[in-house]
Amino acid sequence: MQTHVVPVGFDYDRMIAPLIRDQFDVDRVILLEGTVGSEANVEYSRNIARKLEQDFRNLLGAETVRERLTDVYDYDAAFERAYDLINAELDRDEGVDDGDEREVWVNLCSMPRPVSFAFATAAHSIMVERQADRDRIHTYYTAPEKYLETELAEELRANRDLLRELVDDDAVDDERVGDRLASTTDLLAEFDERGTTIGAKKIGDSHVIELPVASFQNVKPFEELVLFTLGEHGEFESVSELAETLAADLNEEYTDSFRSKVIYNVDRLGPGGKGYIEREERGKSYRTTLSRIGELWVRAHADEDRDLA
Repeated sequence: MQTHVVPVGFDYDRMIAPLIRDQFDVDRVILLEGTVGSEANVEYSRNIARKLEQDFRNLLGAETVRERLTDVYDYDAAFERAYDLINAELDRDEGVDDGDEREVWVNLCSMPRPVSFAFATAAHSIMVERQADRDRIHTYYTAPEKYLETELAEELRANRDLLRELVDDDAVDDERVGDRLASTTDLLAEFDERGTTIGAKKIGDSHVIELPVASFQNVKPFEELVLFTLGEHGEFESVSELAETLAADLNEEYTDSFRSKVIYNVDRLGPGGKGYIEREERGKSYRTTLSRIGELWVRAHADEDRDLA
């Protein structure tokens, strides 16, 4: 049994054709639609999703559901959704025979890059956390047989040449043809200079969306407590301050032994270890915060049972 997670962009063939051609055993498909962009782009993507929904059902007999991603440029939200979705699908058929265990396949061909990278990183993270299930998680990419942009450009060039000829025809409205000729010429000039996209869009406060490198490893119970405490408080001016807070939360006496235990676990979670914590030297102390991947870990595990007894 296979669930295929398919972020929908402006592609159709690459979403379904390889599954048909390679005879995948697809019984469930989750189509993810973006809701950010121009009205024309969003509507075009929805039309693609509607067609995919129909064809996945008719051609592959797969149960198909459509979900919307509110902001396709919100990497953190996409990661969290991917993490929850992949785990839920892996657990969907608990209790079935081992030979019928569900596999989750994540298509990375379409959608804006933050979504694709978020889903790839989440899948990799779960592979590390669920070692016994790593063979049931797959990410994949399909190359197109051809790109349409160059063909569209050739059509525009032919259109431009025709319009140039019509300009000299006395029976044609020269002004109208001239406008079309200018528009086509300008579009081709932009295509030749910039390719298929123009400019850099500002997302939030920056034009850059940093994509953290996955470094997820299995986290022990006390390490979990350290991470959740950092997630709750944001930062601590020193490891001693973090240790005092942990001792209070656990109703334990704050001793040198307990402080050493916290320092040891912070070191294991730090840059030289699992990479979930960042430490910035300030005098004799170290300002302690979650790293970017640490924030994602806390966000992804926030709803889990945190019984550390």
